[in-house]
Amino acid sequence: MNKLLTTLLLTLTLNAGEPMQKHFYDFNAKDITGKEVPMSTYKDKVVLVVNVASECGYTPQYEGLEKLYQRYHKEGLEVLGFPCNQFGGQEPGTEKEIANFCKVNFGVTFPLFSKIDVNGDNTHPLYVFLKEKASGILGTESIKWNFTKFLVDKKGNVVERYGSSTKPEKIAGEIEQLLKQ
Repeated sequence: MNKLLTTLLLTLTLNAGEPMQKHFYDFNAKDITGKEVPMSTYKDKVVLVVNVASECGYTPQYEGLEKLYQRYHKEGLEVLGFPCNQFGGQEPGTEKEIANFCKVNFGVTFPLFSKIDVNGDNTHPLYVFLKEKASGILGTESIKWNFTKFLVDKKGNVVERYGSSTKPEKIAGEIEQLLKQ
């Protein structure tokens, strides 16, 4: 039996009788400093979740993500950056190095989280959920590259998934619509 199936069966067995996590707000993740953050912190907010990397061709998107955050944060937008080193080893640094890089090079003020896996046997549970709720091209669930984006509405529903090449500014219209709801 493969490792993923074994892990799934073990998880189901261990959690028998407990409710399954079926909502964005049911998850927690460690921030860039190691503090556990419940996603319920972002209840009633529009959330853009992005797997990020410091040495990627899409890394300049940090600038666009920060602009979105600055423009819409007071209206209820949260941008959450999840560093990931699964694509070409393009996020090799420590959490402290990642935070420093983002601040110094792009002035990032939106929340950053600890490095995670977004694919494979060790996929962070939040990303298992996001991928189930919004599949990629041709219905695939796996993340293809850094800077894949998931847009979550104020009720915690995953409403859209955007590929790496979608620049943050192209999402502004959808964010504005969700903020008005």
